[in-house]
Amino acid sequence: MDNNKSSKNIELYLDYLKYERKLSNNTVASYRYNLIKIAEYFKDSDITNLNEDDIRNFLYKVEESSRTKSHYLTALKTFYDYMVELEIITTNPCINIKMPKMEKRLPKFLTEEEINKLLDIKLTKPIDYRNKAMLELLYATGVRISELLNLTMSNYNKEDALIKVMGKGKKERVIPLSDITIKYLDLYINEYRNYILKDKLSDYLFVNYNGNKMSRQGFFKILNELCDKSGIKKEISPHIIRHSFATHLLNNGADLRIIQELLGHENISTTEIYSHVSNEKIKDDYQKHPHYSK
Repeated sequence: MDNNKSSKNIELYLDYLKYERKLSNNTVASYRYNLIKIAEYFKDSDITNLNEDDIRNFLYKVEESSRTKSHYLTALKTFYDYMVELEIITTNPCINIKMPKMEKRLPKFLTEEEINKLLDIKLTKPIDYRNKAMLELLYATGVRISELLNLTMSNYNKEDALIKVMGKGKKERVIPLSDITIKYLDLYINEYRNYILKDKLSDYLFVNYNGNKMSRQGFFKILNELCDKSGIKKEISPHIIRHSFATHLLNNGADLRIIQELLGHENISTTEIYSHVSNEKIKDDYQKHPHYSK
């Protein structure tokens, strides 16, 4: 980004998010990305001094989805709020701009058959047992990838068959574990974890050969390799496994409130999207029924 004035104020704002608001590194990086993309669009103009028409024109002309435009507008609104607070500008030019109407997107998920294929890992090496334990835990609990990778040894309670997870907003929740998940967790912990660590020490439950916490990039690489081996052709990510966990629970009769608690959703409206997925499946199954066309 060439514009020094824009760059200075953006960095000032990002420092505020990081050190005063104490937002996560991923959230700060998201705001950075959006603001830099906006600054690049306006090239030599200082985005600090954009007016309402400038922003409306940008949102109208930029070739992005409604979701991405909403992210841009959120980043700008909060950026200008901070600029007003510092008295760099007098008013927020976004104050009268409404969020773009979001297109409804149902979450993608794997079928139970596809999940079983993904979990059917050939166990020959120590890392196979680690990967099996990670995937079993991810699908059995629906935890976010950050929550999975931040688990420590003390978060796992075999006696009570549960894990403690630190979720968004540093809210702790307790999630029960199935017998099959406990089986592969114990195999990994008791037989193979120290082999992977060699002579190193780590509090993290899932580690790599450097003795460090498993990284997001490392986990994505493992997941993609397992997906290829299992012959699954769909796009896959840890979040899709989380969606699969919630969808399969609902399809098998679980209460929406229970799913909300397990997923760590603050509002039930976030969890209700899985009701739409379930309804779509019912409709699809009905249309495939031989009596439907008669």
